[in-house]
Amino acid sequence: MDKKLLGIDLGGTTVKFAILTETGEIQQKWSIETNILDDGSHIVPDIIDSINHHLSLYDMKPEQFMGIGMGTPGSVDVEAGTVIGAYNLNWTTLQQVKSEIEKGTKIKFSIDNDANVAALGERWKGAGDNEPDVVFMTLGTGVGGGIVMNGQLLHGIAGCAGEIGHVTVDPNGFECTCGKRGCLETVASATGVVRVARQLAEEYAGGSKLKARLDNGEDITSKDVFELAEVDGDDLALMVVDKVTFYLGLACGNIGNTLNPSSIIIGGGVSAAGEFLRSRVENYFKEFTFPQVRESTKIKLAELGNEAGVIGAASLAK
Repeated sequence: MDKKLLGIDLGGTTVKFAILTETGEIQQKWSIETNILDDGSHIVPDIIDSINHHLSLYDMKPEQFMGIGMGTPGSVDVEAGTVIGAYNLNWTTLQQVKSEIEKGTKIKFSIDNDANVAALGERWKGAGDNEPDVVFMTLGTGVGGGIVMNGQLLHGIAGCAGEIGHVTVDPNGFECTCGKRGCLETVASATGVVRVARQLAEEYAGGSKLKARLDNGEDITSKDVFELAEVDGDDLALMVVDKVTFYLGLACGNIGNTLNPSSIIIGGGVSAAGEFLRSRVENYFKEFTFPQVRESTKIKLAELGNEAGVIGAASLAK
């Protein structure tokens, strides 16, 4: 009998679960709210309870599972199965996630950082076409990433491999929460796009809806900026998009020249701008890469959306 995989995507507001086949097809999925009260002490017990409840609901036994995989925010020790510094979960002290979940469910457990896990998902069942060399970049509140080379996730000596958000794209740029300047995250995350818009609006003199809305003190999102550029052809919005995609193309070019993956996949909320974003990033990518990389590494949009996390997490169990 084929064994099943269980994938968990742990986020600050919800915990998503999925039971998958060995080939990565989702058979069941559900979610629970993330209870971050009391220093996040309810999170792991809630996960154990939810798994056990659903296994009894589906009349399934622990021995039917190859394992459980989970993606989590924070700094993960993959070997020890511990997490620390996941501030959106209120996990400020070391969490013994692996030992607790294995004890509570009687199923083998693996864990990794959420961006790494999303990279595994997109590589396996999404835009990566299961190629061995794939880089994934997620543009959300921050900019995260994951690197798969020769079919293996790269972690680095301190677990910091794939931190694409901290690639320097403007040495004299904005200060980043990491302490240095000009990180990709400061200009290409959802908040970064708005920051670029505010900066360019200060020097902009022409007629622009975006300029008028910023001058009026209205709240603007990255989605607004891309819509004004694409739908209205707003001059200032187009300048913002050009600057953001220049920085993204520069970062992707450096990644391409260093790693030469089959694809660099762009996901996360900002990637909802779709082909309008992708094609512009690709144009700058071509400008910043040498011929062999330019011809072999593709810039793609993520395909799995919210399911990348649970699918990638499940693949850890393999």
